[in-house]
Amino acid sequence: MFRRGLFYAYLSVYLRHFLGLSVTETTLFSTLPMLLNVVFQTFCWGPLSDRLQKRRSLIVAGEILAAFGTLAVWYAHTLPTTRLLAGYVIIAGLSLVEIFWSMSNVGWSALISDIYREADRTSVQGRLASLGGLGRIFGVWIGGLFYDGLGARYNGWGFESGTLFFVASAVMLLSVVPMAMVPEGGISQKGPARASMTGDPTDFESGKTFVIFLAAMVLINFGRNAVVVMVSQYLTIESGLNVSSQVLGYIFNTQSAAMIATGLVTGRLSRRLGNGNTLILGTLAAIAALLILAFSLDLRWIYIAHVLRGIADVTILASAYTLASTLMPEALRARRFGWFNATFFLSWGLAGTLIAGPLTDLLIHRGLSEILAYQAAFGTSALMTFAGLVLMGVLNFSNFAKFSVHNRP
Repeated sequence: MFRRGLFYAYLSVYLRHFLGLSVTETTLFSTLPMLLNVVFQTFCWGPLSDRLQKRRSLIVAGEILAAFGTLAVWYAHTLPTTRLLAGYVIIAGLSLVEIFWSMSNVGWSALISDIYREADRTSVQGRLASLGGLGRIFGVWIGGLFYDGLGARYNGWGFESGTLFFVASAVMLLSVVPMAMVPEGGISQKGPARASMTGDPTDFESGKTFVIFLAAMVLINFGRNAVVVMVSQYLTIESGLNVSSQVLGYIFNTQSAAMIATGLVTGRLSRRLGNGNTLILGTLAAIAALLILAFSLDLRWIYIAHVLRGIADVTILASAYTLASTLMPEALRARRFGWFNATFFLSWGLAGTLIAGPLTDLLIHRGLSEILAYQAAFGTSALMTFAGLVLMGVLNFSNFAKFSVHNRP
């Protein structure tokens, strides 16, 4: 989360305003890496993890390889003679790094379900999200400080000089140390695998529910995350709010603080309301945040929007994770989590590249102001998220007894 806070908050601004890429081109630094992440989670690391029943080893290997790969990306992007080409080198390099980072992603997803009971998973995910929010605060803070060299250099210095790449790599290497104290994970392969919800992994209704659930998560995540890469660009437009890198850090850290606070209560909330209702509540918060971004240029409302984004991030992640874990057989846990993770990882880039980015560029090309073009993208994202909310609501209330209120020992 430190690395995500650093890169997603400022690398988009670096690509857009320093290296000169278009809005759609900047979304590629999220889209292409996430595509490779999902492909390797689903077809390589997930099946390998299920076959070997190794989780921690996958995480450790992924973090180490990604750390050194990140350093290589910085060096490679200093070689081209044009800024535009340097931007594409970063995009290509981060895509290759994500192959290794996907080892870690699928590893921790399966590991949590391996070592925690179903009834505890939402609380565990909430607490992890709180810690992740803390890491994100430090990532955004460090990024804001070094993006312009503590105010003594130019905007973009932190990435061009490599400082922010070095910091991100160092933190990834440090993360391996506590992982040495975590259980390996994996499950016994003796006896038939079971599905947490129905007891029968081949049950048609369980499989159908899982497919509908994934479809709802695609709409929810693609909607709320389609503009993730674009928000920092929008807030720094000179004709708009024109916030500095430090103020941008304050805004994003407001979201992180909301993540920390929400993570501490998500477990209790899910036990009281059920995970289905908690997921719906988080989706409503995401829609409200997008609507604020679409209709307000008041900085106070921008902060409120990011509080809502923080609430949405944690409640959606924690409740959706637990619901997904109840709909998959244990022996296929890693590869099924690869499918589930795809709804998250692809949403951070693919929706931006195919929908939000081109829409913004098209409207700017047609003569609309940058502000209105970005706001139109936020409104479109809100509509997409609402479509996912409707589908999740149908699934939730039609399966209420077994889908929404399912936390049991």
